[in-house]
Amino acid sequence: MAEAAQEGRELYTVDELAAATGTTVRTTRYYAGLGLIPPPIRRGRMAYYTSLHRARLDLVRALQDHGFTLAAIEQYLRRLPDDAGVEDLALQRAMLTSWGGGRREPVTRRQLEAQAGRALSDDDVDRLEKIFAVRRDGERYELLPAFDVALRLDSLDLPTDSLEVASEAINRHMVALADELTDVLRHRVLKPFRGREHSEADTAAFEQTMSRLRQLTLEAVVAGFQRAANDVITRSLAVSEDGPGSPAGAQPRGTTAQSTR
Repeated sequence: MAEAAQEGRELYTVDELAAATGTTVRTTRYYAGLGLIPPPIRRGRMAYYTSLHRARLDLVRALQDHGFTLAAIEQYLRRLPDDAGVEDLALQRAMLTSWGGGRREPVTRRQLEAQAGRALSDDDVDRLEKIFAVRRDGERYELLPAFDVALRLDSLDLPTDSLEVASEAINRHMVALADELTDVLRHRVLKPFRGREHSEADTAAFEQTMSRLRQLTLEAVVAGFQRAANDVITRSLAVSEDGPGSPAGAQPRGTTAQSTR
């Protein structure tokens, strides 16, 4: 422990590392066996892990939350620089951290029906896929963030095709928006931060800022849609009041004609 302190590193036993990263001891050792985290440091008969191991394991979990398989995670980690430190790994994770409540484990058809609270026909499942509520994964199903919303929509007396068209429009625009916002985040926020000297504490603070930024961005998207929708309604009312059949020279409600000189 004294040697670690001299090197400025914190040491963890495998139990402490698992607790710090929210994994199990068995999973931690399994990942180490796959090479996803480096071998531990040996001190006699004891094995210790450093903050670098912790940062690497946190990154592995972030990749899993995004649906990466272990094989894909191995390839991703292989592309990282050999000298990537704790701060580098933390910044990688900051870009990967889920914007939602985390990825749900794939479920069986029976578990899917239990989540839905009723039996689901093949057509029901197909509709859930079309409105981006579930993603089929072989014989299992991944519940996407829209799943809970889809269940509430299902209780409304609305044509199925209208939900599908609306979902396609939402997904199309959200993908484009996510691409653009991620590009801004990467080049306008992350890149300048990486170009400055910073400590491990600075990186931790930056991660907290990123987390708060995600929440504020989601709120801004909702507020932006509300504003845009209200603008559309206002324009529609103006067109209808000035459209065919309206009195000549009629003004939109709430306005007065301006005098001319």
